[in-house]
Amino acid sequence: MAKFKLDETDHQILDMLIENTRTPFTDVAKKLLISAGTVHVRVKKMEEAGIIIGSSLTLDYKKLGYAFIAYVGVFLKNTSQTKFVLERINEIPFITVAHVTTGKFNVFCKIRARNTQHAKDIIFQLDDIEGVYRTETMISMEESINDKKRLMHSIFQEM
Repeated sequence: MAKFKLDETDHQILDMLIENTRTPFTDVAKKLLISAGTVHVRVKKMEEAGIIIGSSLTLDYKKLGYAFIAYVGVFLKNTSQTKFVLERINEIPFITVAHVTTGKFNVFCKIRARNTQHAKDIIFQLDDIEGVYRTETMISMEESINDKKRLMHSIFQEM
């Protein structure tokens, strides 16, 4: 596929959708003084080019009872077990993010739990995965910044 080139209208559409993915195309069109059909076609092209991948929903985990966040560094017995371990990690729904890393840990995970007891149970599940040598946990005191919007806006400003 040829490289997709974004123009200023695409940037403006993305900018509005970054702020609220549920913004109706008709509202985007009105603000940008273009037709809703144009917005639809441009968004479809960006989806086909792989620039837009789905859309996301932001949840208030605290209101849902999952305010406890911990980060777990995973040490593997052998790096060749990485794929197997990641497949097992993927089976634990409370592990929301996992990165293969360099440095101290082989894998670095983010977990969401109801409380410390629940987090302990999740960490024990992680420890029980064949190939995991040990884990090291850091408890988040507060999620102070979690804003992908700023990054996306900065990327579009550079283009």
